[in-house]
Amino acid sequence: MPESPAMEIKWLMDFLSLADTGNFSRSAESRATTQPAFSRRIKALEEWVGAPLFDRGKQPITLTPAGERFHPVAEGVLRRLFQARDEIRQIGQSSENTISFSSTHSLSLTFFPDWIRHIEERAGVLLIRLDSNQVGSCVQSLLRGECHFMMCHTHPSVDIPLPEDRYQSVKVGEDRLLPVSAPDEQGRPSQPLPGSTASPLAYLAYAETSAIGRAVDFMLAHHPARPVMKRVFETHLAAVLKTMARDGRGLAWLPENQILAELEAGTLVLSGDASWCIPVDIRVFRSREPLPHAAEEFWAVLGDTATASD
Repeated sequence: MPESPAMEIKWLMDFLSLADTGNFSRSAESRATTQPAFSRRIKALEEWVGAPLFDRGKQPITLTPAGERFHPVAEGVLRRLFQARDEIRQIGQSSENTISFSSTHSLSLTFFPDWIRHIEERAGVLLIRLDSNQVGSCVQSLLRGECHFMMCHTHPSVDIPLPEDRYQSVKVGEDRLLPVSAPDEQGRPSQPLPGSTASPLAYLAYAETSAIGRAVDFMLAHHPARPVMKRVFETHLAAVLKTMARDGRGLAWLPENQILAELEAGTLVLSGDASWCIPVDIRVFRSREPLPHAAEEFWAVLGDTATASD
Protein backbone atom coordinates (compact mmCIF):
# COMPACT_ATOMS: atom_id res chain seq x y z
CA MET A 1 0.00 0.00 0.00
CA PRO A 2 1.60 3.35 -1.04
CA GLU A 3 2.50 5.77 1.71
CA SER A 4 0.38 8.91 2.10
CA PRO A 5 2.28 12.16 1.49
CA ALA A 6 3.36 14.03 4.59
CA MET A 7 0.70 16.44 5.82
CA GLU A 8 1.64 20.12 5.36
CA ILE A 9 0.75 22.98 7.70
CA LYS A 10 -0.61 25.03 4.83
CA TRP A 11 -3.22 22.33 4.19
CA LEU A 12 -4.69 22.98 7.64
CA MET A 13 -4.78 26.72 6.92
CA ASP A 14 -6.50 25.98 3.62
CA PHE A 15 -9.02 23.76 5.39
CA LEU A 16 -9.94 26.43 7.95
CA SER A 17 -10.22 29.09 5.24
CA LEU A 18 -12.59 26.98 3.13
CA ALA A 19 -14.64 26.06 6.20
CA ASP A 20 -14.97 29.80 6.86
CA THR A 21 -15.84 31.01 3.34
CA GLY A 22 -17.60 27.96 1.86
CA ASN A 23 -16.19 29.06 -1.50
CA PHE A 24 -13.10 27.72 -3.29
CA SER A 25 -12.35 30.88 -5.30
CA ARG A 26 -12.60 33.24 -2.31
CA SER A 27 -10.43 30.98 -0.17
CA ALA A 28 -7.86 30.60 -2.94
CA GLU A 29 -7.66 34.38 -3.21
CA SER A 30 -7.28 34.86 0.54
CA ARG A 31 -4.59 32.15 0.62
CA ALA A 32 -2.72 33.86 -2.27
CA THR A 33 -2.86 30.92 -4.65
CA THR A 34 -4.76 29.79 -7.73
CA GLN A 35 -8.04 27.91 -7.41
CA PRO A 36 -6.68 24.72 -9.06
CA ALA A 37 -3.69 24.68 -6.69
CA PHE A 38 -5.94 25.35 -3.72
CA SER A 39 -8.31 22.53 -4.76
CA ARG A 40 -5.37 20.11 -5.10
CA ARG A 41 -4.21 20.95 -1.57
CA ILE A 42 -7.69 20.36 -0.12
CA LYS A 43 -7.85 17.04 -1.97
CA ALA A 44 -4.41 16.10 -0.65
CA LEU A 45 -5.54 16.81 2.92
CA GLU A 46 -8.65 14.66 2.43
CA GLU A 47 -6.48 11.83 1.11
CA TRP A 48 -4.18 12.19 4.13
CA VAL A 49 -7.13 12.15 6.54
CA GLY A 50 -8.79 9.34 4.65
CA ALA A 51 -12.26 10.88 4.28
CA PRO A 52 -14.03 13.68 2.40
CA LEU A 53 -14.04 16.82 4.55
CA PHE A 54 -16.32 19.00 2.40
CA ASP A 55 -19.69 18.46 0.73
CA ARG A 56 -19.08 20.02 -2.68
CA GLY A 57 -22.67 19.43 -3.77
CA LYS A 58 -23.95 22.36 -1.72
CA GLN A 59 -23.50 26.10 -2.12
CA PRO A 60 -21.95 27.41 -0.04
CA ILE A 61 -19.74 24.37 0.45
CA THR A 62 -20.27 22.76 3.87
CA LEU A 63 -18.32 20.43 6.10
CA THR A 64 -19.09 16.72 6.07
CA PRO A 65 -19.45 14.93 9.45
CA ALA A 66 -15.76 14.03 9.12
CA GLY A 67 -14.97 17.69 8.43
CA GLU A 68 -16.94 18.79 11.49
CA ARG A 69 -14.92 16.37 13.61
CA PHE A 70 -11.63 17.50 12.06
CA HIS A 71 -12.33 21.26 12.38
CA PRO A 72 -11.48 21.71 16.11
CA VAL A 73 -8.48 19.41 15.67
CA ALA A 74 -7.06 21.58 12.89
CA GLU A 75 -7.70 24.74 14.92
CA GLY A 76 -6.04 23.30 18.00
CA VAL A 77 -2.98 21.99 16.14
CA LEU A 78 -2.32 25.33 14.44
CA ARG A 79 -2.94 27.35 17.59
CA ARG A 80 -0.55 25.26 19.67
CA LEU A 81 2.04 25.22 16.90
CA PHE A 82 2.06 29.00 16.41
CA GLN A 83 1.96 29.68 20.13
CA ALA A 84 4.93 27.36 20.65
CA ARG A 85 6.78 29.11 17.84
CA ASP A 86 6.12 32.51 19.42
CA GLU A 87 7.20 31.31 22.85
CA ILE A 88 10.44 29.90 21.42
CA ARG A 89 11.11 33.13 19.54
CA GLN A 90 10.50 35.08 22.68
CA ILE A 91 13.05 33.22 24.80
CA GLY A 92 15.62 35.77 25.87
CA GLN A 93 13.94 38.54 23.88
CA SER A 94 12.15 41.67 25.06
CA SER A 95 9.16 40.66 22.90
CA GLU A 96 8.06 38.06 25.46
CA ASN A 97 5.57 40.57 26.88
CA THR A 98 4.17 41.61 23.51
CA ILE A 99 0.37 41.57 23.25
CA SER A 100 -0.67 40.87 19.66
CA PHE A 101 -3.84 42.04 17.92
CA SER A 102 -5.40 41.43 14.55
CA SER A 103 -7.91 44.14 13.62
CA THR A 104 -9.94 45.18 10.61
CA HIS A 105 -8.51 48.08 8.59
CA SER A 106 -11.17 50.62 9.56
CA LEU A 107 -10.78 50.02 13.31
CA SER A 108 -6.98 49.96 13.08
CA LEU A 109 -6.97 53.43 11.54
CA THR A 110 -9.52 55.15 13.76
CA PHE A 111 -10.75 53.37 16.89
CA PHE A 112 -7.75 51.33 18.03
CA PRO A 113 -5.21 54.11 18.77
CA ASP A 114 -7.48 56.08 21.14
CA TRP A 115 -8.89 52.92 22.68
CA ILE A 116 -5.50 51.46 23.54
CA ARG A 117 -4.39 54.83 24.93
CA HIS A 118 -7.32 54.78 27.38
CA ILE A 119 -6.46 51.19 28.36
CA GLU A 120 -2.86 52.22 29.02
CA GLU A 121 -4.06 54.99 31.33
CA ARG A 122 -5.21 52.18 33.62
CA ALA A 123 -2.71 49.42 32.88
CA GLY A 124 0.46 51.40 32.10
CA VAL A 125 2.37 51.43 28.83
CA LEU A 126 1.95 48.14 26.95
CA LEU A 127 4.06 46.41 24.31
CA ILE A 128 1.60 45.99 21.42
CA ARG A 129 1.76 44.45 17.97
CA LEU A 130 -1.13 45.28 15.66
CA ASP A 131 -1.78 43.55 12.33
CA SER A 132 -4.46 45.06 10.08
CA ASN A 133 -6.45 42.99 7.60
CA GLN A 134 -9.88 42.00 6.27
CA VAL A 135 -12.20 40.45 8.84
CA GLY A 136 -11.87 36.96 7.33
CA SER A 137 -8.08 37.10 7.59
CA CYS A 138 -8.35 38.46 11.14
CA VAL A 139 -10.53 35.49 12.11
CA GLN A 140 -8.08 33.07 10.52
CA SER A 141 -5.20 34.72 12.39
CA LEU A 142 -6.99 34.15 15.70
CA LEU A 143 -7.95 30.58 14.79
CA ARG A 144 -4.34 29.78 13.95
CA GLY A 145 -3.05 31.31 17.18
CA GLU A 146 -1.05 33.97 15.34
CA CYS A 147 -2.49 36.70 17.58
CA HIS A 148 -3.86 36.87 21.11
CA PHE A 149 -6.85 39.10 20.33
CA MET A 150 -9.00 39.98 17.32
CA MET A 151 -11.00 43.23 16.99
CA CYS A 152 -13.85 43.82 14.55
CA HIS A 153 -17.30 45.35 14.12
CA THR A 154 -20.18 42.99 14.88
CA HIS A 155 -23.88 43.02 14.04
CA PRO A 156 -26.64 40.48 14.81
CA SER A 157 -27.01 39.73 11.09
CA VAL A 158 -23.32 38.86 10.64
CA ASP A 159 -21.91 35.52 11.75
CA ILE A 160 -18.35 35.66 13.08
CA PRO A 161 -17.16 32.04 12.66
CA LEU A 162 -15.65 31.65 16.12
CA PRO A 163 -17.44 28.89 18.09
CA GLU A 164 -18.64 30.16 21.48
CA ASP A 165 -17.42 27.03 23.25
CA ARG A 166 -13.84 27.83 22.21
CA TYR A 167 -13.84 31.65 21.95
CA GLN A 168 -15.21 34.54 23.96
CA SER A 169 -15.46 38.28 23.46
CA VAL A 170 -16.00 41.61 25.17
CA LYS A 171 -17.77 44.65 23.81
CA VAL A 172 -15.32 47.55 23.87
CA GLY A 173 -17.21 50.18 21.90
CA GLU A 174 -20.13 51.17 19.73
CA ASP A 175 -20.32 52.65 16.26
CA ARG A 176 -22.86 53.39 13.53
CA LEU A 177 -22.71 52.83 9.80
CA LEU A 178 -24.00 56.07 8.31
CA PRO A 179 -25.20 56.60 4.71
CA VAL A 180 -23.18 59.55 3.42
CA SER A 181 -22.35 61.32 0.18
CA ALA A 182 -20.75 64.57 -0.89
CA PRO A 183 -22.99 67.66 -0.65
CA ASP A 184 -24.46 69.38 -3.68
CA GLU A 185 -24.13 73.14 -4.26
CA GLN A 186 -26.84 73.84 -1.68
CA GLY A 187 -25.18 71.63 0.93
CA ARG A 188 -27.76 68.88 0.56
CA PRO A 189 -26.79 65.23 -0.06
CA SER A 190 -25.92 64.64 -3.69
CA GLN A 191 -27.23 61.06 -3.34
CA PRO A 192 -30.43 61.30 -1.24
CA LEU A 193 -32.07 58.06 -0.19
CA PRO A 194 -34.04 56.16 -1.32
CA GLY A 195 -33.44 57.20 -4.94
CA SER A 196 -35.83 56.55 -7.82
CA THR A 197 -36.09 54.54 -11.00
CA ALA A 198 -35.55 57.72 -12.99
CA SER A 199 -32.53 58.66 -10.89
CA PRO A 200 -30.90 55.62 -9.23
CA LEU A 201 -28.25 56.34 -6.62
CA ALA A 202 -24.60 55.60 -7.34
CA TYR A 203 -23.76 52.97 -4.71
CA LEU A 204 -20.23 52.57 -3.37
CA ALA A 205 -20.34 49.07 -1.87
CA TYR A 206 -18.26 46.80 0.31
CA ALA A 207 -16.92 43.57 -1.15
CA GLU A 208 -18.90 40.46 -0.20
CA THR A 209 -16.14 39.32 2.18
CA SER A 210 -16.67 42.41 4.37
CA ALA A 211 -18.57 41.97 7.66
CA ILE A 212 -19.66 45.61 7.50
CA GLY A 213 -20.90 44.99 3.97
CA ARG A 214 -23.04 42.07 5.12
CA ALA A 215 -24.64 44.27 7.79
CA VAL A 216 -25.42 46.90 5.15
CA ASP A 217 -26.86 44.26 2.80
CA PHE A 218 -29.10 42.96 5.60
CA MET A 219 -30.45 46.44 6.35
CA LEU A 220 -31.07 47.19 2.66
CA ALA A 221 -32.95 43.91 2.21
CA HIS A 222 -35.26 44.66 5.14
CA HIS A 223 -35.76 48.42 4.92
CA PRO A 224 -39.43 49.25 4.14
CA ALA A 225 -38.39 51.92 1.62
CA ARG A 226 -36.46 49.82 -0.86
CA PRO A 227 -33.63 51.97 -2.23
CA VAL A 228 -33.03 52.27 -5.94
CA MET A 229 -29.28 52.10 -6.43
CA LYS A 230 -26.72 51.15 -9.04
CA ARG A 231 -23.52 49.53 -7.74
CA VAL A 232 -20.68 51.50 -9.33
CA PHE A 233 -17.72 50.51 -7.16
CA GLU A 234 -16.77 47.98 -4.48
CA THR A 235 -13.88 47.33 -2.12
CA HIS A 236 -13.34 45.84 1.34
CA LEU A 237 -11.64 49.07 2.51
CA ALA A 238 -13.87 51.65 4.21
CA ALA A 239 -11.10 54.24 3.84
CA VAL A 240 -11.28 53.91 0.04
CA LEU A 241 -15.07 54.22 0.09
CA LYS A 242 -14.71 57.38 2.19
CA THR A 243 -12.40 58.93 -0.39
CA MET A 244 -14.73 57.97 -3.23
CA ALA A 245 -17.79 59.37 -1.44
CA ARG A 246 -15.98 62.60 -0.51
CA ASP A 247 -14.98 63.02 -4.16
CA GLY A 248 -18.64 62.90 -5.21
CA ARG A 249 -18.53 59.42 -6.71
CA GLY A 250 -21.58 58.09 -4.86
CA LEU A 251 -23.24 56.95 -1.63
CA ALA A 252 -21.52 54.77 0.97
CA TRP A 253 -22.25 53.43 4.45
CA LEU A 254 -19.25 54.37 6.58
CA PRO A 255 -18.35 53.89 10.27
CA GLU A 256 -19.18 57.10 12.13
CA ASN A 257 -15.88 56.95 14.04
CA GLN A 258 -14.08 57.21 10.71
CA ILE A 259 -15.90 60.25 9.30
CA LEU A 260 -16.41 62.60 12.26
CA ALA A 261 -14.04 65.21 10.82
CA GLU A 262 -15.69 65.08 7.38
CA LEU A 263 -19.19 65.43 8.85
CA GLU A 264 -18.08 68.41 10.93
CA ALA A 265 -16.39 70.06 7.94
CA GLY A 266 -19.36 69.33 5.68
CA THR A 267 -17.34 67.45 3.08
CA LEU A 268 -19.65 64.49 3.72
CA VAL A 269 -23.35 64.77 4.64
CA LEU A 270 -25.98 62.27 5.72
CA SER A 271 -27.94 60.90 2.78
CA GLY A 272 -30.88 59.57 4.79
CA ASP A 273 -32.67 59.71 8.14
CA ALA A 274 -32.00 57.56 11.22
CA SER A 275 -33.83 54.56 9.74
CA TRP A 276 -30.93 54.11 7.29
CA CYS A 277 -28.28 54.12 10.04
CA ILE A 278 -26.95 50.78 11.32
CA PRO A 279 -25.80 50.44 14.95
CA VAL A 280 -22.86 48.06 15.34
CA ASP A 281 -20.72 46.91 18.25
CA ILE A 282 -16.94 46.82 18.44
CA ARG A 283 -15.78 43.61 20.08
CA VAL A 284 -12.48 41.98 21.04
CA PHE A 285 -12.32 38.18 20.67
CA ARG A 286 -9.93 35.65 22.20
CA SER A 287 -9.51 31.90 22.60
CA ARG A 288 -10.79 30.39 25.84
CA GLU A 289 -7.48 28.53 26.15
CA PRO A 290 -4.90 30.13 28.49
CA LEU A 291 -2.86 32.97 26.98
CA PRO A 292 0.62 34.18 27.95
CA HIS A 293 0.77 36.10 31.23
CA ALA A 294 0.89 39.58 29.70
CA ALA A 295 -2.12 38.86 27.48
CA GLU A 296 -4.12 37.44 30.40
CA GLU A 297 -3.35 40.52 32.48
CA PHE A 298 -4.57 42.69 29.60
CA TRP A 299 -7.79 40.66 29.36
CA ALA A 300 -8.38 41.17 33.07
CA VAL A 301 -8.19 44.94 32.53
CA LEU A 302 -10.72 44.64 29.71
CA GLY A 303 -13.00 42.70 32.04
CA ASP A 304 -13.04 45.72 34.36
CA THR A 305 -14.16 48.05 31.58
CA ALA A 306 -16.51 45.91 29.49
CA THR A 307 -19.03 43.10 29.79
CA ALA A 308 -17.83 39.67 28.70
CA SER A 309 -19.94 37.67 26.28
CA ASP A 310 -20.17 34.02 27.27
